[in-house]
Amino acid sequence: MSSDDPGYRALRESAAWLDLTGRGLIRVTGEDCARLLHALSSNHVEQLQAGEGCYAFFLNAQGRILADVNILRRANHFLLDTEPERARFVCGHLEKHIIADDVTLEDLTAQTAVLGVEGPRAAEVLATLGAPRPEALCQHARWGEGGVARLSFTGAPGWRIFAPASEEEALAGRLEQAGAVAADPDAIRTVRLENGKPRYGEDLSEKHLPQETQLLHAMHFSKGCYLGQEIVERVRSRGHVHWALVRLAVEAVAPPPPGTRILAGDAEAGEISSAAFSPALGKVVALGYLRPEALLPGVALTASGAPVEVTAAKPMEG
Repeated sequence: MSSDDPGYRALRESAAWLDLTGRGLIRVTGEDCARLLHALSSNHVEQLQAGEGCYAFFLNAQGRILADVNILRRANHFLLDTEPERARFVCGHLEKHIIADDVTLEDLTAQTAVLGVEGPRAAEVLATLGAPRPEALCQHARWGEGGVARLSFTGAPGWRIFAPASEEEALAGRLEQAGAVAADPDAIRTVRLENGKPRYGEDLSEKHLPQETQLLHAMHFSKGCYLGQEIVERVRSRGHVHWALVRLAVEAVAPPPPGTRILAGDAEAGEISSAAFSPALGKVVALGYLRPEALLPGVALTASGAPVEVTAAKPMEG
């Protein structure tokens, strides 16, 4: 991919549309659905009103991250939006904890088209279509037979459109007529890493504790008991983690593979979680986990012999 790739340029300079169909979408209904989601997730679900939402983790009893989800509250149900690889797991995880609860799960993944509209001019594209443009993270509004949520996959300004699967082709055509350019997976991933936006399965996994990710907008520290909360509170009270997810730049052309060690001199200081070459910057952009001492001023870092720079001390939130 070059800097002249149309989708790549559109994500950075104008507006692109992203084919996100296949993301896990789970509808949760029943009188006890808010209580169940509140008891299993790291954020405050019960305080959400219709049209609002939040980003959250599902944790195990050891406080490790099993999945990340966007939880959208609608008038009579919740919609969970998660990575394609975690949809079946999230359904099973919830089902395992439904005992005497009035909760029903419905997997909507196969019957829903999901298209992102992202980039500096994404709002103009939606305005041309007459679509709503919710402002706050995870806010959402009905639109036709589906809806629009303020969610971005790449970290560029953006929204996510949910529609019946039968409308996908027509909707993509309308987006292009309104000025959005199709972005392919390589462009999408590169811009995501340029913006430092983590993704579960690459940068987040069951190996990690929530505070290590530094995505504290996924956490609510006074909501009460939930699965994994004891470990989260223990880490919070100690005020220390062994690793921190940060944004990186590597003076190289070839992206280091996931798991590549980051060294401070001869000492291991961390590892790369995901990386891509940025045509715009002329170097590799990456996310990775570092020990806190590696973030101190003056520490020289390398990966596979190439200099590594910490470009931001935290990943992108939202």
